[in-house]
Amino acid sequence: MSSPTFVRWTDKFCKTYEEIKNSMKIEHIALYVNNLEAARNFFVKYFGATSNDGYCNPETNFRSYFLSFDDGTRLELMSKRRMSDPLKSLARTGYVHIAFCVGSKEKVDKLTATLQADGYAVVSGPRTTGDGYYESCILDAEQNQIEITI
Repeated sequence: MSSPTFVRWTDKFCKTYEEIKNSMKIEHIALYVNNLEAARNFFVKYFGATSNDGYCNPETNFRSYFLSFDDGTRLELMSKRRMSDPLKSLARTGYVHIAFCVGSKEKVDKLTATLQADGYAVVSGPRTTGDGYYESCILDAEQNQIEITI
């Protein structure tokens, strides 16, 4: 039989965990890039991001921008000297893509066509996937995969 102290502590812990779980969201996603300005301009131009003025640590030469989107989602773009930049296979472990919901099939088609016309590689779609999503996937200038969906 559990002691009353243990029961009270576990009840308190469970309540706190539920409160945390119910208010949890991803605060931001970070992406290291080689060309910080080009990456910022890409997300501002094609995905409607709003950028802050940036941050620079002169001692480490770390630079970053926080990009905000209308729904409150944020993307941190970061750069520094001497970064490893291995080939980015589309089928690999780890983070594989960022997905942007644009609201309609027509908008998926239009944005995909615009990106393709501007020289970005379309790696799939636009198409309806086996699990029912309408999407396309493109590669940005640094070969990071971006999904565009309804």
